[in-house]
Amino acid sequence: MNNALKPNKIKIIRPETLEFIILYNQLKGLAFIGNAQLAETLGFNSPSSITEIIKSRQNIDPEKFRIFKEKYREFISSNKPVENTEKTTDKKTEDGIPMYEISATASGVEVYNDINDSMPVGRMNFPGIEDCDFALPVWGHSMYPYLENGCWVALKVIHDKKILPGEVYYIEWGEYRMYKRLLASDNPDEVIAHSDNTTEMIGSRLKYAPFVIKIADIKKLCLVKDIHKKHNH
Repeated sequence: MNNALKPNKIKIIRPETLEFIILYNQLKGLAFIGNAQLAETLGFNSPSSITEIIKSRQNIDPEKFRIFKEKYREFISSNKPVENTEKTTDKKTEDGIPMYEISATASGVEVYNDINDSMPVGRMNFPGIEDCDFALPVWGHSMYPYLENGCWVALKVIHDKKILPGEVYYIEWGEYRMYKRLLASDNPDEVIAHSDNTTEMIGSRLKYAPFVIKIADIKKLCLVKDIHKKHNH
């Protein structure tokens, strides 16, 4: 990927922008579900505007920040009613985990859209995924036959980045988002991102060749806990 094309962070982050980012991370999933809902509430034309602010690529407009604090003042207050949290917890238990219908770009590796810009399209609920956080579909064939194109995957966020070598993960690093089987590397600070599809070739080379990722560069690590495959009728 051409680094020159990547948007840079703004040089000066205003105090209200920093406060917004902190509150955003605290309230997401509690006061609002995702960037699409928040963008509509604040009057942005696109959910990507929220993403740009969260990634420190632009400052938030003071008026929109005022609307944000006014809209979610009950959640921001330290005296937030306990029943709000209980209802949210109960809803996840009863209704399952949110499903985000994100797509992949047409490239050598599956690069998915940002789930923060998506609204849930449904909820997944069946035994064995109670400790999962959300579900995403699979687009492409790099992890075939383990992950088939179009199947849904229940994911558990791994906050401490402890990787079990040989397991399949959904990872976000740099501008990439993809499913890969992570293997141990000779360097303990790195892992090898392996694709199960080793049959598709481009000339004499693997179409989905393995590559090395620094663990410190992984922004989100989610373990694949369960797979709901399409049924053939």
